[in-house]
Amino acid sequence: MNKDNKNFKVGLVAMSGVRACDGELLELGLTLPGFVERSETIASLPSLGLLTLAAMTPEWCDVSYHEVDQIDDWVIEENTFDVVAISTFSAQVKEAYELCGRLKEKGVKHVVMGGLHVTAMPEEALKYCDAVIVGEGEPVWVEVLEDAKKGEIKGIYRADDAFDLADAPVPAYELLNIERYNRLTVQTSRGCPFKCEFCASSILLTEKYKQKPMGKVLAEVDKICEIWKRPFVEFADDNSFVNRGYWKKLLPELAKRKIKWFTETDLNVAWDDELLRMMRESGCAEVLIGLESPVEAGLDGLETKGNWKYRQLCKYKDGIARIQEAGIRVNGCFILGLDGHDEGIFERVSVFADELELYDVQVTYLTAFPGTPLYARLRREGRLLEEGAWEKCTLFDVTYEPRGMSASALREGFHGLVKKLYDEESTARRREGFKEKFRRASRMQKCVV
Repeated sequence: MNKDNKNFKVGLVAMSGVRACDGELLELGLTLPGFVERSETIASLPSLGLLTLAAMTPEWCDVSYHEVDQIDDWVIEENTFDVVAISTFSAQVKEAYELCGRLKEKGVKHVVMGGLHVTAMPEEALKYCDAVIVGEGEPVWVEVLEDAKKGEIKGIYRADDAFDLADAPVPAYELLNIERYNRLTVQTSRGCPFKCEFCASSILLTEKYKQKPMGKVLAEVDKICEIWKRPFVEFADDNSFVNRGYWKKLLPELAKRKIKWFTETDLNVAWDDELLRMMRESGCAEVLIGLESPVEAGLDGLETKGNWKYRQLCKYKDGIARIQEAGIRVNGCFILGLDGHDEGIFERVSVFADELELYDVQVTYLTAFPGTPLYARLRREGRLLEEGAWEKCTLFDVTYEPRGMSASALREGFHGLVKKLYDEESTARRREGFKEKFRRASRMQKCVV
């Protein structure tokens, strides 16, 4: 269709940027390289969900993609869009609600919202917009647009049938200003078998773990390679290597593309030497692993359908060493304020991170996102400090009363831990430890050969 005939204007808006209400922590972040590096990485990721919807948008629509960090910075012209779809997390949702009002004032006929928060709180979101998408957006997106064009948009669109990733289009990466990003995302799977109590990821959108066909994944990587000379890909999976056989077929193909990549996984990859070798050869630079806690009391009962991480604690040190000896950096993630934590946890995390010589470390507060089992439990126990304070669901603000210490002690201890972990000397020491282990492992391998 000729672009001039595309009179139906569709805007896709991602609420972007890292949020934190804790002013003192923000000040710390300005001077701590490790903290800043991770925050900037998170902030720079485009919305893969919206780019996928863009690729599914019918030809009779003129679609554009926008990222909004501060809503006051976005100048909205009168009658620019027929439909605007907004994707947001909990921390930005109140800003997104305000944006809905501004868009309506500027003549936007239909404002639609979706994402994890809206899936958990659809009735709340409907107070501010014309329609909400609950669950996966792909099965209902075209229906939303067709209804909007007819002026018959419905309040709630619910994806009752699980979306088959074999039907996923290549996301519309061409809509991006590529210079804005330090990595682009590709999804190979949705869901995770562990079902952690606190998890507010794709398990809220789909009940089943599902894998995207390999050809689809490679087509997305190839598209990125077309528009970016030195691509860095983040595989936006909750847990990438659940199906190792799939990856052992995919990795040689990735190696041919000569990309660098990053993903999230569990500790199981450490025990598969072949997989680690293939990951390294295919360009894997780093993996993020949710270690969560250096003490058993913090891990016990963390998962709603098992206690796998609790049983792995004794293997953490050996497992991390094996991964990093393969030349793959580990970003170890810890959650502070778990029910098994007391005020000694901050020193334990600091010592543990140094012992493991983690290349990168990420620390967050335990955060009860709406729709998660954790939120339901803490609400039932009367431990939420302020219900509906979604702007504090940042991972960097205390939102509940901990069990083993006061909320103020948690905040004070977290600040002290951040200073220790991201001190330039500590960061350099851990990273040099990683490099030395890799060099030593490489020398040993050459001797064996």
